[in-house]
Parts: sequence; structure tokens; C-alpha cells
Amino acid sequence: MTGTPSPDELFYLRTGMDKQKVARMTATALEGMDDGELFLEYSQLESLAFDDGKLRNASFNTSQGFGLRSVLGEASAYAHASELSESAIQRAITTARAVHHGQSGSVALIKPPFGTNTHLYDDLNPLKEVAFEHKVALLQEIDAYVRAANPYVKQVSASLSGHWQAVQIIKADGQIAEDIRPLVRLNVNVLVEKDGRMETGSAGAGGRTGYRFYMTEGEWKRLADEALRQALVNLEAVAAPAGEMPVVLGSGWCGVLLHEAVGHGLEGDFNRKGTSAFAGLIGKQVAAKGITVVDDGTLPNLRGSISIDDEGTPSGRTTLIEDGILTGYLQDRLNARLMGVKATGNGRRESFACQPMPRMTNTFMLSGDSKPEDMIASVKRGIYAVHLGGGQVDITSGKFVFSASEAYLIEDGKVTRPLKGATLIGNGPDSLTKVRGIGNDSRLDDGIGTCGKAGQSVPVGVGQPTLLMDGLTVGGTAV
Repeated sequence: MTGTPSPDELFYLRTGMDKQKVARMTATALEGMDDGELFLEYSQLESLAFDDGKLRNASFNTSQGFGLRSVLGEASAYAHASELSESAIQRAITTARAVHHGQSGSVALIKPPFGTNTHLYDDLNPLKEVAFEHKVALLQEIDAYVRAANPYVKQVSASLSGHWQAVQIIKADGQIAEDIRPLVRLNVNVLVEKDGRMETGSAGAGGRTGYRFYMTEGEWKRLADEALRQALVNLEAVAAPAGEMPVVLGSGWCGVLLHEAVGHGLEGDFNRKGTSAFAGLIGKQVAAKGITVVDDGTLPNLRGSISIDDEGTPSGRTTLIEDGILTGYLQDRLNARLMGVKATGNGRRESFACQPMPRMTNTFMLSGDSKPEDMIASVKRGIYAVHLGGGQVDITSGKFVFSASEAYLIEDGKVTRPLKGATLIGNGPDSLTKVRGIGNDSRLDDGIGTCGKAGQSVPVGVGQPTLLMDGLTVGGTAV
């Protein structure tokens, strides 16, 4: 422990609320419901952005509040407020009880899934760990280092952000779960220019820890060097070819395609409603043999990890696809109850103003037994996508379009020219069946992922080994 305030201090000592009374109020609000909870939150967020040799932005924000949810059948009622007081909670009870109107009888609350002593990260507040002037000095040093490294550098942008969140979840029977979650991130973006041509590169890292690791010279220089390397590679890139061809996807961050095109389709709400391409396929072969995909929120200090989810369920490791067979979905409590399965610890929300829903934590594919160099050598002509940029996915159909921010042409089994403008087009479920090589180098990304769903954003991790996929459509501009 680091001397940071506890949830009890934040939610009761500082506000004057009585903990036992709040628990009794929660029990009253949820009487006769299937489920529900009172979610209390206190958070601090800061962000510093250094651009073009100057500190362009520095912000700090503190927020607090609660959300009261009641669930009966498939219906839920939700009330939230930024005021932490017993009177505000009492007003919210009227809304929470509305879901019970018109319903006959009373049902027993399902048993809350509490019971974990696992702490996956420290409770330190990164915002108070390092003085403001040291944070600014770090960004200045990154700027100076990159500019001195290469004469083609025209602009450097570096940003540092930190988030400290304390949550407490109270159920109808008075059981309480709580968590304190630190989160930091460092990003470097570089713009280079040569003979009138401008290109960019970026790198970032983060996790549920403090600033100090990312402020060490070896770590920030690693990110700065990587951002500059990407930008210089892109300066030499030629127009990407178009057509259907083999694609080798790099390990790590390229798992964002797996996250978007497959992971969302494995969330419980989409499958309960039958809107996912994976609905009703439990026990069926949905991917090539050898493919195993897991979601694991229990990995210490990673960006997507959570000791408990935002309903109080302990985080877990859920195998979604095993050796190509669909074995499960990611569940919050509501969808798990309606589907007759157990919650998996994936009920997440952006803040107290949002209801929880099934969300990923750290989602990745396990290693196979192929060597990346052998997979590349087996390709006569294709694309090697090392790093992916933005993309779009239709969860119902699984269709996706992703841009490659760093890619190369493969000719006669060798990586040759860097490419610009390559996009990968396909269908998530279909693409899983076209994998014919799974590398022995699975890894997670460096901690930069943020997932959006239904207007809510949460931090996540993605990952995979190097993959060889047949028959992806590559969109390019080469003639």
C-alpha cells in the first residue's frame, strides 16, 4: 500500500455519508429485482501534450459520482449523479424502482459473485508520483532527442497521460467489492520530410502502473526510436498493390484486427440477441485448427487488466476459441443470467454515468509452432503487415477494413519494399478459417488500446503471434 486514500475515505469520510445506511438504501432499491448494484466512483485524470517544441496542453480533472442500476428480466433502470450524497441516492431510488412497476410477483436476487483477494496492480496514484515539472522535462527531452537524431525530422509530438480511479460496488445483501486502478500512457509521434514528401510514425506504451518506468531513459528512447524508424520507413514506401493475396500479419498490435473483427462478435449481448456472426455456434469449428483465443483480465499491470469488473465479479481468463472450436462468450451478469451461464468478469463501464455491458479485457491468440521467417519464406508474392492503423468493422457480418501503417511487399519469400496505402479487407469469421501458419511468437501490444462500444470507451490489451493468412483482399493504389 502506498498511503493513497481508501475507497471508504473517498466515499464516506469525505462526503459525510454513512456506509451502513447507504447499504440499506441499496437493499431497498433492489428489493424484488433480479440483479443490480450501486456503483461509486472517484477518479482523477491528467494529460500533457508537447508539440512543436512547446507545451501545448496540460489538463487535470477530478470527477466523482454514483450509478444505481436495477435489473428485472431483460429490463434495467439506471440513475446516476455526480453528487455523492445520501439525498442524491434516495432520489435515484425512484428511477431504479421504475423497472419493477407493472411486473407481477417478486424474484430473488441472484447471488453476487464476490470473493477475490487478487491485486493485479498497486494502488498508487500516478498523478502524484512525479512532480509536474519533471513530466514537462521528460516531454522536452523526447522532443530534443528525436530532432537531434535525424535531419529529416520536422515535427515531434509527445504526450503523457495518467488516470487514477477508485470504485466501490454495493449489492443488495450488503456485500461490497472495491478496486483502485492506476493507468498511464506515453506516446510519441514524429513527422519527417524529404524532398517535399512528408510521412509520420508513432509509438506508445502504457499500463496499470506509475509513470516512473516510462520515464526511464531506456523506455522513452525505445518509443522515440520506434516512432522515428516508422516515419523513415514510410518515406521510402511505394504504392501498395491491390488484389487477393497471402498476408502475413505481425505479432502484437496487429491483434487489434482480432479484437475488432472477432472479439466483439464473441461478447455475450450480441450473441444472446442473435446479432453476431458467432451466435449459436458454441461447439462448432469456427477457425482453423491450432487457433486458440483467450480473454484474460488477470495479467498483472497490463492496460486491459482489472482485479474485479464493474459489477464486482472477479476478473478471469476465458477461453473463447480452442483449437478452432468456439467454446464460450464474454459475459456480464445480465446476459450470463439470461443465457444460463456464468459471468466471466467482463461487465465493464466507462464511468459511473454508464451501465455495464460485456467488454473485452486483454484479448489475444496463443502461439503456434511456426517460425515467422518460415511463413514469410513460403509466400511467393504477398503483403507483410507489421503494424495496423485505423479500421472499421461490422459486428453483425464480421466484415472489416483495416489500414496498414507499416507494411512490406513479399516477393519470392523475401521482404522487399515498404508499402504505402495498403488496406486489408475481409470477414472476421471467414478469415479465421484461412489461417495456414501460426507463429511461435505471440505477444501483447505495448499498452495503447482503447475500445469503443455503444458510446463507451475502456482500456484494453490486444495481441497475437505472427499469422499467415490466405486469400485476404488487399486494397492498394499501385497501377
